[in-house]
Amino acid sequence: MLVAPSILSANFGELAKDVEAICEGGCDLVHVDVMDGHFVPNLTIGPVVVESVAKVATKPLDIHLMVENNTFFVDLFAPLKPGFISFHIEEEKHPHRLIQKIRDLGIRPAIVLNPHTPPEAIEFLLEDTDMVLLMSVNPGFGGQKFIPSVIEKAKRLKQLIEKRNPKCLIEVDGGVNDLNVKELEAAGVDVVVAGSYVYKHPEGVARAIASLK
Repeated sequence: MLVAPSILSANFGELAKDVEAICEGGCDLVHVDVMDGHFVPNLTIGPVVVESVAKVATKPLDIHLMVENNTFFVDLFAPLKPGFISFHIEEEKHPHRLIQKIRDLGIRPAIVLNPHTPPEAIEFLLEDTDMVLLMSVNPGFGGQKFIPSVIEKAKRLKQLIEKRNPKCLIEVDGGVNDLNVKELEAAGVDVVVAGSYVYKHPEGVARAIASLK
């Protein structure tokens, strides 16, 4: 299991230290939640802060856009050369075009599905996509409870991926912990995002990451 701790749950007063801690603690990606206050009812961080994160991170950035006007934000973050940029299918009128744009910038494209969006909605985009992120909470805030139906959804997505593009990864974000990670793995999930679980673990971030792996 690949682990992508979300810095949304980090201490922003000591952000560099908290990013270094997860990289040294064995994470595979650094998950960055970008919210614009329009697509979701919250406002997080822009390119100035993410640039600072990129300077100290020794693992690739996994930038999750929860925004309107995806193209604008892709152009904003592309110079930081993240490993992945993911966008919500619910917000994008021309997803294939945006996928190609992200890939042409040398970044791996990923699509995000809100809890209510069926995996079949993106079946004909899978061949061009490197990862699908399934939200297991409603996007916008950290610390929410895991929505169990994502397990069945991941299994359905896995069947579509095996048919269309076996190299495409499945990522799950929201309420992930050591109690549900085995179910997620059994459902075909490759990457888990965890914020509160990692940063608030009583034994520290390295132990939290190890328990998810």
